[in-house]
Amino acid sequence: MKLPVFRILSAVSLALALAACNNDSSAGKKLKLAFVSNNAATFWTIARSGCESAEKELGNVEVDFRIPSTGGAAEQQQIIDDLLAKGVDGIAVSPIDPANQTAFLNRVAEQTLLICHDSDAPDSKRLAYIGTDNFAAGVEAGKLIKEALPDGGKIMVFVGYTDAENAKQRFGGIKKELEGSKVEVIDVRTDDTDTVRAQKNAEDTLVKYPDVAALVGLYNYNGPAILNAVRAAGQTGKVKIVCFDENDETLEGVESGDIYGTVVQQPFEFGRQAITKMAKHLAGDKEALAGGKQIVPTRTLKQADVAEFKASLKKILGK
Repeated sequence: MKLPVFRILSAVSLALALAACNNDSSAGKKLKLAFVSNNAATFWTIARSGCESAEKELGNVEVDFRIPSTGGAAEQQQIIDDLLAKGVDGIAVSPIDPANQTAFLNRVAEQTLLICHDSDAPDSKRLAYIGTDNFAAGVEAGKLIKEALPDGGKIMVFVGYTDAENAKQRFGGIKKELEGSKVEVIDVRTDDTDTVRAQKNAEDTLVKYPDVAALVGLYNYNGPAILNAVRAAGQTGKVKIVCFDENDETLEGVESGDIYGTVVQQPFEFGRQAITKMAKHLAGDKEALAGGKQIVPTRTLKQADVAEFKASLKKILGK
């Protein structure tokens, strides 16, 4: 028995309508992307703003921003395992201990899109790195050190971990720039991203090495920790300070002249570009993360630069 034409047309119309609904539902599904830091420094507040900017601009993305409270590799891995269990479509991470996390990161890369930011894990299967050329940034810090100490002198370097890729590269850049100069690196002191320990390291150095000419901090919180130690010891101006990043206390110290200079990154761009480019890649744009490494430029700030930089930072953060 043949069906009437109008019934056939009705059936076809219904099928098309259902297909359209299914397509709309699929198109309306938001990508779940995550951004994981390596510690709880205020530096990451700026990166979070970048992630939120990308989320707002894209409209089809939900960002899960995670910060390890202890700054430990085990906690960071637990965070990532939790994200995988939630079925995220992509993760951007700053590995705390890339050498020992490589196998773990490879497992993550098999389950979701994985990129690194801030600190790389070049031996892992991460698809790309977005962030600073940390060796070049170290070179810039080395230039500031030589300017601050034209006649040379002894310096101590402070950082969270010496095995983190960004720390190794920054210190490598500093040593390269200081080759042939009269600046002598006494040693490197680590603090496991503990701000109290970071200040204690600086205080101990000032006591143990009374002839130290400069203290150099490689992580965001090291600048304020060193500044507090130098001020407490009454050696402001005598002991020069060179550091990284745009911590509020660091900027205040540079502006007052108590810190000679700081090398600032662009954490806002770490967040914005990581989320935007992961979303584009997942949408089929394979050029978005092409090349394996995408560098976000740094700049150096000295006293005369701070006011302009603060104004631009407020604009970026919408303050």
